[in-house]
Amino acid sequence: MQELAGKAALVTGASRGIGAAAARALAAAGAGVVLAARSLGQSEAVAAEIRAAGGHAEAVACDVADYAQVAAAVARAQAAFGRLDILVNNAGLIDPIARLADSDPAGWGQVVDVNLKGVYHGLRAAIPAMEAAGGGVIVNISSGAAVSALEGWSHYCATKAAVLSLTRCAQKEYGPLGIRTVGLSPGTVATGMQRQIRASGINPVSQIDWEAHIPADWAGRAVAWLCTADAAEFAGEDVSLREPDIRKRVGLI
Repeated sequence: MQELAGKAALVTGASRGIGAAAARALAAAGAGVVLAARSLGQSEAVAAEIRAAGGHAEAVACDVADYAQVAAAVARAQAAFGRLDILVNNAGLIDPIARLADSDPAGWGQVVDVNLKGVYHGLRAAIPAMEAAGGGVIVNISSGAAVSALEGWSHYCATKAAVLSLTRCAQKEYGPLGIRTVGLSPGTVATGMQRQIRASGINPVSQIDWEAHIPADWAGRAVAWLCTADAAEFAGEDVSLREPDIRKRVGLI
């Protein structure tokens, strides 16, 4: 992944889980990284860890549901590194998990604001910056829920399906300009979100043994790989980390 050296990346939801793992993987590959998250303390701790290891990283407070904050995070990356080459739209929610008739409209709407509008906000803010830089890569964190119906997950399934559509639209509109957009469907990952899913007790995913979930750093390494030319063939698609061939290409097998 030496081709990522000197690139500038922005990762949302970077305070923990897949976001933090992606930031670490990108920094290890030589990219400068801005870690954006609502929790500045946690993201700054990850950024400090990256800097201690010799990488380049900064943290910024950012609620992706607010476009102005996302635009400010993009500006921070440009100010820090002079450009923006990579965006990882990772921030996402799944709580409150509930069947439709039991769901809280405000909570359901908040998931839409973060999972769907947050990705749109990232695209809207980052694409002009990438055009100015001559191209770039956008990785939208997707899910098998994008193409499945799961009990209690109407908000999550609907938003991930919409994000898949955004991935395809962004690729169609800006792929010819050198901006590649791709989705990563990592499968079940050992993060705090999986603990929320397990606590809900709704649908078979909540019954999966913890040991069956992949570590977050696998997903982080997959994000970094998707930013390389080796993954260019997957532009406009969701790539499943469940596939043995994909794991092999990432270097996980």
